[in-house]
Amino acid sequence: MIEVKKEGVVLNKTGLGFENESVLNPAAIRDGDSIHFFYRAVHFRNYSTIGYCRLDSPLHVAERYDKPFLKPEFDYESHGMEDPRVVKIDGVYYLTYVAFDGVNALGALATSTDLQHFKKVGIIAPKIKYTDFDRLTKNNKELNEKYLSYNEGANYLADKDLVFFPRRINGKLTFLHRIKPDIQITAVNKLEDLTDEFWENYFSNFGENIALAPKYPHEICYLGSGCPPIETEHGWLLIYHGVKATEKRYEYSCCVALVDIDDPQKEIARLPYPLFKPELDYELKGDVDDVCFPTGTALFDDKLYIYYGAADELIACASVSLSGLLNELLLNRAVGGA
Repeated sequence: MIEVKKEGVVLNKTGLGFENESVLNPAAIRDGDSIHFFYRAVHFRNYSTIGYCRLDSPLHVAERYDKPFLKPEFDYESHGMEDPRVVKIDGVYYLTYVAFDGVNALGALATSTDLQHFKKVGIIAPKIKYTDFDRLTKNNKELNEKYLSYNEGANYLADKDLVFFPRRINGKLTFLHRIKPDIQITAVNKLEDLTDEFWENYFSNFGENIALAPKYPHEICYLGSGCPPIETEHGWLLIYHGVKATEKRYEYSCCVALVDIDDPQKEIARLPYPLFKPELDYELKGDVDDVCFPTGTALFDDKLYIYYGAADELIACASVSLSGLLNELLLNRAVGGA
């Protein structure tokens, strides 16, 4: 098994009104020696904005705003902006987040060229009702029956954990997202291609758009995309969360897979065990117990720092050797993996 070091807590909640309940699930992007954090800040009644801080080394906060960096402006995000991720593609920063209106939770996007001023693009995840999903996917063979059981009674099916690959793949903007229980993948020439007609065809052929499905006991209930994919010489490194049911609750662990550079739906390898899971007090007890929820990384030489929400209450970090992790993955190749 690969050795992982739990580096400890990086960011705690404060007494400030916008983040006095919890801070969690940060987007992270490195710029020189600095790491920019855009994190979910929660106050009373689970109302979320996006806070900001800057780290001048992987574990040290040098600057932190005392007010929200981004906050809800539109009806589709009226109850909160949650769980951001960030990448840079062709000189543009893509900040994705879950827009929650009190009923619907859907992937949304804001863009920037300087990490300071963001323009909200709006919801880019599909708005699909349960009845339409059922109708459009009926001809998909061997579709996991959990799709209907997990999403029954929803207005629009929750589509969360939307994260872009950090460059175009085969000329297309490509992103992962999640309708329970699997992780799906979408690729378009431009965002304007995400039309109602596009999504109707997408769901009619839904089985072809599944990127990762639960495979091992620690992720058997459902998966969710986590950190932005990391390009390596062996393929895209995917750091995601896997969920299993325990006697009292769900347990969220940090999981890892390797997929093909040109065809990210082709799985090369996957760890048969969690990279790390809730074990420490601040991971086991919090706003939601038993949660390690990875959303951002920073690479310094061969050391990969993984930032995660711990028990939905604070932000912590774990580190691992990138080369060691890749070697471990290649010992666990998928059947037919390259």
